[in-house]
Amino acid sequence: MTPKSTILAGLHDQAVWLRVHGRGTFQTSAGMKEYTRRMIQRGHRIFVVDLAACELMDSTFMGTLAGIALRLREIGSGSLSVLNPNTRNRTLLENLGLDHLFSFDLPEGLRPAPVRAAQENLAPPNPDAAAQHATILAAHEALVEADPENEERFKDVLELLKQDAPPGAGES
Repeated sequence: MTPKSTILAGLHDQAVWLRVHGRGTFQTSAGMKEYTRRMIQRGHRIFVVDLAACELMDSTFMGTLAGIALRLREIGSGSLSVLNPNTRNRTLLENLGLDHLFSFDLPEGLRPAPVRAAQENLAPPNPDAAAQHATILAAHEALVEADPENEERFKDVLELLKQDAPPGAGES
């Protein structure tokens, strides 16, 4: 049995740190999306995602990362760094053309955060189905925005998501 996947978050050295434990999946993406949205609203612009303890990532999780990076670009400032991806995760990011959206290194002058700096668990205990659906749809749309070649890869998923939207799922 796979251990429960979590994302722990916190602030350290002017950066928002996210540490993924287990798997980065659609189940953990809604909490991460909402947390980063709040942090961006509060003026935070440096985000670091540590994947050292992340076994693998699904397309929703990678699309959520892309969405964060695209939002920072839209604002015109900020950065997303993805640290310590295993070989499989780095290959997944590169194959989807997402590696141009962020750095695989710490921003200059930023010190690594101690483990205790990321303590808030972003996984909601009972995820709302409509919010989860909206997160999955937005993530796959971000994958296509990040790299147009992803449109062919995810067109069936996007079509299905748009057809099967639960009430209230279009609000993100």
